[in-house]
Amino acid sequence: MPSIAPEWFPYIEWTAAALGVANITLLVWRSVWNYLFGMAMVALYFAIFFESRLYGESALQVFFFAAQGWGWWLWTRGGGAERVSVSWMDNTARAVWLTATLALCLNLGWVLHRFTNAAMPFADSAVTGASIAAQILLALRRCENWALWIAVDVVSIALYINRGLYPTAGLYGGFLVLSLLGLKEWSQAARKGEAVSA
Repeated sequence: MPSIAPEWFPYIEWTAAALGVANITLLVWRSVWNYLFGMAMVALYFAIFFESRLYGESALQVFFFAAQGWGWWLWTRGGGAERVSVSWMDNTARAVWLTATLALCLNLGWVLHRFTNAAMPFADSAVTGASIAAQILLALRRCENWALWIAVDVVSIALYINRGLYPTAGLYGGFLVLSLLGLKEWSQAARKGEAVSA
């Protein structure tokens, strides 16, 4: 894969960060347009993370691109005016998701450590595995997605500071605040049994 010219790297990273802020803000408001901004953001972050030797997160962007398209379809099927609900999982489903997520993180970390020159394979894999689970739960409109995103955001901030990706670390600081807000908003909607706009 061709490298990003060093003089362009900061501009690309700042653009991706701005798209990310728009994506998550629209997501908290439950606007279907979040997916358009999300797809543009992950396309740029694919290159940024590859250049930074965060291969798990670079590959994760390919998953995110497909998952964003899938989420967009789920949120709009039946017409753009469809109203959807959000809900919590039961304890059994939570245990299954947690176990599968931990297994994914550990196995991916081992692969990155063993077969690549990844900068921080286990931190990279923790973010990657938890992000995959959170993105699927988001598309399924389960409130637990926000708890996972909060954990991802905290680990990501430290990881990106370590790799010198300061705008991206700042973006994930913003994501952390928005994820806390998203958890509050979706929890209230689930508790009240409210339908929310797609």
